[in-house]
Amino acid sequence: MTSVHAGERGSVTAELALAVPAVVLVLLLGAGALGAASRQVALQDATADAARLLGRGEDEGAAARAVSAAVPGASMSSSTSGDLVCVSAETDFTVGGFVRVGVRASSCALAGGL
Repeated sequence: MTSVHAGERGSVTAELALAVPAVVLVLLLGAGALGAASRQVALQDATADAARLLGRGEDEGAAARAVSAAVPGASMSSSTSGDLVCVSAETDFTVGGFVRVGVRASSCALAGGL
């Protein structure tokens, strides 16, 4: 007895062999995107803390320590514009070991604030 679908034998295995790497890649990129978003939120929070520290009159070293404690490897710069103290920070985030994404954040605080 001959099967009607004898010419399609093994096609499910071939389709699965093509689909599994694509699904794994999508999952890795999704997890990487979540990691980058998490790093962005942490960096934004750290720049806000650093701006408030500088606004209260703390030295730039204390602000830099606050940023590097929250996000290791982040670089920080600060500037003053009128009565505002602004802090910018940036770091790199590697997705899957082969895609590098730059993450940046900035925040300002009123100088002389409590």
